[in-house]
Amino acid sequence: MCLALLLPLIVARAAHAQTDPLPSWNEGEVKQAIVKFVQVVTSRDSAEYVAPEARIATFDNDGTLWSEQPMYFQGLFAFDRVKALAPKHPEWTSKQPFKGILENDMKAVAATGEKGLAEVQRPYNEMVFQPMLELLAYLRANGFKTFIVSGGGADFMRVFTEQVYGIPPEQVVGSVGETRFEMRNGKPVLVKLPKLNLIDDKAGKPVGIHRFIGRRPILAFGNSDGDQQMLQWTAAGDGARFMGLVRHTDAQREWAYDRQSSIGRLDKALDEATARGWSVVDMKRDWKKIYPFE
Repeated sequence: MCLALLLPLIVARAAHAQTDPLPSWNEGEVKQAIVKFVQVVTSRDSAEYVAPEARIATFDNDGTLWSEQPMYFQGLFAFDRVKALAPKHPEWTSKQPFKGILENDMKAVAATGEKGLAEVQRPYNEMVFQPMLELLAYLRANGFKTFIVSGGGADFMRVFTEQVYGIPPEQVVGSVGETRFEMRNGKPVLVKLPKLNLIDDKAGKPVGIHRFIGRRPILAFGNSDGDQQMLQWTAAGDGARFMGLVRHTDAQREWAYDRQSSIGRLDKALDEATARGWSVVDMKRDWKKIYPFE
């Protein structure tokens, strides 16, 4: 091949090598740690190389992949459904908690002021974190299989995770209730029962990982004390490990909260992350942008 034909190929490869896979992340310790970890576990000449089938990455959803303030979005969605179905259930006007929902008795929302009220009017799938979308794509481009392991309802999340995160329903681990198979009018149906099977939060997260994934993650990301056990379980494995926490520090672009918050409290997990050298994302410092619509 002559030099004139070879030169464009060389330039194209060089440009590709310089492309930043995490453009919404500011340069810093956390971004460097992520890139270094991926390089270490995917390089065949590395002593800590991990085969593709074992490259399991787990992510909490609420507060880690999308916002969770001023209230968990699944709760807001449930409120919307109650209001939509209320005309068929007149008894709800005098029965709690339906009565409070229909009367818009939402102190948690009111306490956030105008900013909170304005934000929750956006579609839920716009309140995702752009830097985390980039991280998910970066990991998958390097042979990782990405899972959601969240306290939210599995059925609720499975409706949107593939479209929003690129994570298919079978890779979503969440809280689940008991389900029963029945035949109704000659058709097979699954009936959800008013009984919990797994609360996928705190100590329930390693249990859910074991039950539904069957492999210990080598990378895990959360944002609260509810994710502490998932990170502990990940850290306890052999070889290279990455444990990360998203800390909400940006009151202007999102919300600022941690140790005292009633939603997404980050207290004990933050202390352990500091003591053990886990990566902590400071949203205000580490992220150039937070939402895709910025």
